[in-house]
Amino acid sequence: MVTRRRVLCWARRLALGALILTAAFLTLVPIGRYLARAAWEEGKILARRRPIDALIAEPATDPALRAKLQLVLDARRFAIDSLGLTADEEFTTFSRLDRDTLVLVLSAAYRDSLAFRSWWFPVVGRVPYKGFFDFEAGRREATAADAAGFDAVLRPASAFSTLGWFNDPLLPTTLALDSLSLANTIIHELVHTTYYAPGEAVFNESVANFVGSRGAERFFRARGQLSAADEVVRRWADERVMARFWSALYASLDSAFAAHPGDRAARLLARDTLFTRARAALRTTVAAQLVTLDSASLTRVRLNTASVLARRIYLTDVDLFERVMVREGGDIRRTIARLVALARSDRKAPYNAVRIYLGDPLPDSVAHAAPAAGRAPAAADSTTQN
Repeated sequence: MVTRRRVLCWARRLALGALILTAAFLTLVPIGRYLARAAWEEGKILARRRPIDALIAEPATDPALRAKLQLVLDARRFAIDSLGLTADEEFTTFSRLDRDTLVLVLSAAYRDSLAFRSWWFPVVGRVPYKGFFDFEAGRREATAADAAGFDAVLRPASAFSTLGWFNDPLLPTTLALDSLSLANTIIHELVHTTYYAPGEAVFNESVANFVGSRGAERFFRARGQLSAADEVVRRWADERVMARFWSALYASLDSAFAAHPGDRAARLLARDTLFTRARAALRTTVAAQLVTLDSASLTRVRLNTASVLARRIYLTDVDLFERVMVREGGDIRRTIARLVALARSDRKAPYNAVRIYLGDPLPDSVAHAAPAAGRAPAAADSTTQN
């Protein structure tokens, strides 16, 4: 008969073994070190949380800061009560940071194919971007991606969601946004806590952008701030113009690459020709349609395959969501519920579920529906994906 002492001895050995394996993973394996750094930074953010209500009540709080903090609580409450979004204690606390930039986000793609390099993470699955709290590590990985034959884009992000795993606090980088963008961002992030399809970053981010903008518009109208609501509408209209630009450029690149399946040099030449035309279109056709974005900002837009795919992550087929809202009588709450239900009905192809609901034909291939993640170029002479 196994004695109680032997059982406890084996239990201790197993626990010690698991601890050693975990420590080795977090220190010796690259993804382990990455997750350990992310956990450390998230731990610092969570440890510094202070209730926003308490900050608002403090007499020493600057009036402008107090107003923005109250706006966050109001937008959060509106998202829950009026939009039907889900939240526990997200954005009820505030954490200070040691720096002005929260995180750098890396996207990388083949130069001659519309294929992202993707990264796998526990829970969320494969995603076409990677965030870095360690900025030097982010720059090194961007440089390495470029040397390996990818186009790379490294950009700052002012907010992120832990998808409901932790009660995300408000951060200074988010609070620095203007009031319209602040309300939009709070609603956007609560979309992620409400529903997040694993491995479907394009759908998740595009829906969140749609809901963030349309939700912020309704929020300001409910407060009687009609000029603010109208400005949100104008900004979203510009976003939709840019979404169509990126979609058209994406489709042109996809066709050009498909036309030269065995000739990398021809694909690269076609790419450069299309980018030259796209830059001209930004200065003329696109600029003429924009209201809130100035032409000077368009000249700074970076064009490479990574930037095209990265923009498409956040602005893919958003007009589909607008059409769903029309079918739902303009009711944004019902539209959100419908989009979540459709996504759950086809977790592997949520856009297809939306198209079927709208009565649209399905695309011939995934390439025409959304940016690909990890789809290898046709020619054997292209860089091997990491």
